[in-house]
Amino acid sequence: MKDLSEEIKNNVSLALAEDIGPGDLTASLIPADKELVATVVSREPAILCGMQWFERCFQTLCEDTQVYWSAKDGDELQALQEVCRIKGNARVLLSAERPALNFLQTLSAVATQTKRFVDAVSGTSVSIVDTRKTIPGLRLAQKYAVKCGGGTNHRFGLYDGILIKENHVAAAGGVDLALKKAQEVAPPDVFIQIEVESLQELQIALKAGASMILLDNFGIDQLRDAVKFTRLQSGEHVVLEASGNITLENVRQMAVTGVDRISIGGLTKDIKAIDLSMRF
Repeated sequence: MKDLSEEIKNNVSLALAEDIGPGDLTASLIPADKELVATVVSREPAILCGMQWFERCFQTLCEDTQVYWSAKDGDELQALQEVCRIKGNARVLLSAERPALNFLQTLSAVATQTKRFVDAVSGTSVSIVDTRKTIPGLRLAQKYAVKCGGGTNHRFGLYDGILIKENHVAAAGGVDLALKKAQEVAPPDVFIQIEVESLQELQIALKAGASMILLDNFGIDQLRDAVKFTRLQSGEHVVLEASGNITLENVRQMAVTGVDRISIGGLTKDIKAIDLSMRF
């Protein structure tokens, strides 16, 4: 995982500027020197994530703000559990409240959703993997949340891995031609993955030397056939990843087909914010 310090600073700066603008008009109703203590409570079970973003929101406005946590990122929260207490200037607490909670409830939602899928495939050797289907500007934050939920990060962007998808295949003229070109241009430390949509394309990819293959929208029986065929043709060194139409109801069935990874866009795009409340 990349160093997050600069990313957190940028995320929080944008969030505060968006919300406060030239000044918090409502907070000006409170005496400037008033000090208060606030408590954050989780109204539902969740996996906590986003502590650094939360703290940064308050401490950007006043570095003397103190946050005392009862849990850490990756911990399970129970309904009505106190998550933390914040002590500081009342105006600062009020001005930073919404951006801070937005980060905490969103990243906790990603971690919680990831943990559900990880638990669903418990006992298998499958890794639950994220995608690039993230909230613009929050990719590193959401991928951090996936890790907190027990998941695995795929590439972070278009710069650190080659994933040849159906449009690349179509534009290049076929699976084999796209893969050949990728093998020619890829730096030594960059992985190459190719997406296939049928057993026929899988066969072509294997023949062309693919070592990492994305099985897109394969049904359960197709996945079993794909795993069997790949192991017979290429042994265990080819990494097979299932993707497309993955749900909590079918993810274990997919896991036991023998694939190595299951990538799920819903870890980061189909999330419901965790219900958190901050009160003085």
